[in-house]
Amino acid sequence: GLMHDRFVLLKRQRDLTDKDRLNLDGWTKNYPALGYAYRAKEAFYGLYEAQTPEEAVERYTAWERVLTPEIRPHFTDLLRAWSNWRFYILNYFDHPVTNAYTESLNNLIRVMNRLGRGYSFEALRAKILFTEGVHKHTSSRPKYEKRGIARGARPAKPSGTASGSALPMPPSPKNYGADIELLTQLLERGEL
Repeated sequence: GLMHDRFVLLKRQRDLTDKDRLNLDGWTKNYPALGYAYRAKEAFYGLYEAQTPEEAVERYTAWERVLTPEIRPHFTDLLRAWSNWRFYILNYFDHPVTNAYTESLNNLIRVMNRLGRGYSFEALRAKILFTEGVHKHTSSRPKYEKRGIARGARPAKPSGTASGSALPMPPSPKNYGADIELLTQLLERGEL
């Protein structure tokens, strides 16, 4: 029944296997409203392919116009969210950064809270953020910039060298915060 096939409806169309497509096709032919809802869900994802906030508004308006009265009530929460948070949603198109990292950390903190009793949120947060060895570090080299040297001129002291030394200084490591995958592994092994 649909209870076991509902995951097909949750999958993006591009991720469907041949078996999933066949399954989806059967459900949407037998229940047209289900097909309309699935296509509306997929069309809404197209909103995030817009390049500008203006294009996103155009896509949203076109998407909202094609919602049939039969399925519109099932998208009420989404319509309300757009209405209430439109400005913030459209900010994504100027600054395409999400809060997924923060949400992942919060989820890990909740799991830790269930495993250990009596910790305050601040203590759990500190444990996640400051556990030794969980930070993702990378060393990035400065980009090479080719410069022409005028004839007869002496080359200047290379930039990025230690004072008085001809050896370049090693690039400073960048800290990208706690590595979610490593934190999850530590939590699963009970080492956090």
